[in-house]
Amino acid sequence: MKSTHKWIFQFLHCMDEATRRINILTPEQLDMVQKSIFKAIEQGHYEFVTQLCVANPKLILDTHDEKGRNIFHFAIENRQKEVYSLIYELEEEKRNDIATHLVNSDNSMLHFAANLFSVSYFDHIQDASLQIQRELQWFKEVERCVPLAMREYRNPSNNLTAHELFTKNHKRLIEDAKNTMKETANSCTVIGALIVTITFAAAFTLPGGNNDNTGLPLLENNSLFKVFIVSDTISLFSSTTSVITFLGILTSRYAEQDFLKYLPTMMRISVFTLFFSIATMMIAFSCALVIMLEGEAWIAIPSILFASVPLISFVWWLFPLFVDIFKSAHGPGIFDQRKRNKIMI
Repeated sequence: MKSTHKWIFQFLHCMDEATRRINILTPEQLDMVQKSIFKAIEQGHYEFVTQLCVANPKLILDTHDEKGRNIFHFAIENRQKEVYSLIYELEEEKRNDIATHLVNSDNSMLHFAANLFSVSYFDHIQDASLQIQRELQWFKEVERCVPLAMREYRNPSNNLTAHELFTKNHKRLIEDAKNTMKETANSCTVIGALIVTITFAAAFTLPGGNNDNTGLPLLENNSLFKVFIVSDTISLFSSTTSVITFLGILTSRYAEQDFLKYLPTMMRISVFTLFFSIATMMIAFSCALVIMLEGEAWIAIPSILFASVPLISFVWWLFPLFVDIFKSAHGPGIFDQRKRNKIMI
């Protein structure tokens, strides 16, 4: 492994030296450098591309493939965010020149973002709703760099604007995302409704019973009883919130733009509140069990362990989805403009 890293470092050093003297390269050598750059972009080796562009910033503007695409068109087409982020290192005038450049007099940079990338790009993204969200994030990010006049530009070959092309190409993915969200919301709504029923009934069947004269709980001064009451109340309100939010997802319009922020946020709130309601329900159950089986730890402890199985199962099932939704909606995003390489040209 160390020898491989050493070889790669030496290779990059040689490529750096070559690109610094790019004006004296033969046409064959220049063609090799350009093909290496596009191959590196395709395979996601952004360090290689960045290193060469730092060595010779002119490569950012002068490198084109046989179809006339520059490194930004190719990075958008292959969804390589690190390479595309190099566009923020350009002066605004040159950035606008690239954004208005048409490949083969047809496709603008925004049209490349409107194309649906290959399925392999989504291998690490399991949920269709997150896939369409990632595609929308790409489209919106590229749209920010494109002048207003170019956003309504129509491709002469199909007479479509970039947005119309995006809608056409992503129609099936949006339908898959809609079905995925509905299936998840339907299943979780049933779970949430069951928890509402259980916790509501538990509030009127208190462990230890009530005082026949006052109607107050007999164990009102018991610490575990207080934990039971608080946990049951939190579980009831959390599950109710979850059910209402899931119903909001089920009755949504499922418009294209809803998948960018609204629906992922609704799903995040729903999954979190459902998870929280299950956790607090298990706490309430454990407290009630310990109260009723006081002094019978050999029964209470195994029962509590078995009671944790639904919670663990739920975490195994939906928690990874919750993490992905949270990171996608509230993380730093797929484009982090703070990472600059100081190669302004």
